[in-house]
Amino acid sequence: MITFENVSKRYLTKRALSDVNVTIPEGKLIGLVGSNGSGKSTFMKMIAGLVGPTEGNVTIDEVPVTRRTADKVAYLSELDEYYSFYSVKETISFFASQFADFNTEKAFEILDFMEVDREQKVKHLSKGNRGRVKIALTLARDVPIILMDEPLSGLDPMVRDSIVKGLLSFIDLEKQTVIITTHEVAEIEPLLEMVIAIRNGKVLALEDVETIRERDGMRIVDWLKKQYQAEA
Repeated sequence: MITFENVSKRYLTKRALSDVNVTIPEGKLIGLVGSNGSGKSTFMKMIAGLVGPTEGNVTIDEVPVTRRTADKVAYLSELDEYYSFYSVKETISFFASQFADFNTEKAFEILDFMEVDREQKVKHLSKGNRGRVKIALTLARDVPIILMDEPLSGLDPMVRDSIVKGLLSFIDLEKQTVIITTHEVAEIEPLLEMVIAIRNGKVLALEDVETIRERDGMRIVDWLKKQYQAEA
């Protein structure tokens, strides 16, 4: 269980998060949705232990988050942070040497599913294929929390649907909580069980997707617009 308690984060004069109080349950596939600059990436980095709160506390199972949280969290950044001179296969081997929980066989299985040539150098991959490698590296870790910041960025729209559907077969929601941010909300909506709306550093709502559909008769994008209008 991930808990934010009175959490605020400032970068010099900019406030990225403001008095966030939210508890995220275990074993769910959750969408973190909001406009550009709403605080989504900072929210994710705090769970990963990459940045700390200016005020308040972030905990996982009641234990304060620190950089050591990496042994519980796999984080897919929106940035490319890999050695370009490695081949895909060498990148997999490197990650296996860094994380005891890394499942090499699963990584190659995901790469094969996404049709990535494991012999190619990372620097020669297209942006879309680099994105596929990032997905494989993230999902191959056997950790309770998976964070994916814009995992569909750079992927060809023609293959997004099959990749999104395939993600489910590589996630164990009996053991893992997955939080995804994306601008392609409609494409991942069929996967999501819960959604968090965030704007200007404030968490506006945490809701079950099925409740949104049945109670409000809305899709997530329309629900998000409603939350924004209410907050304004």
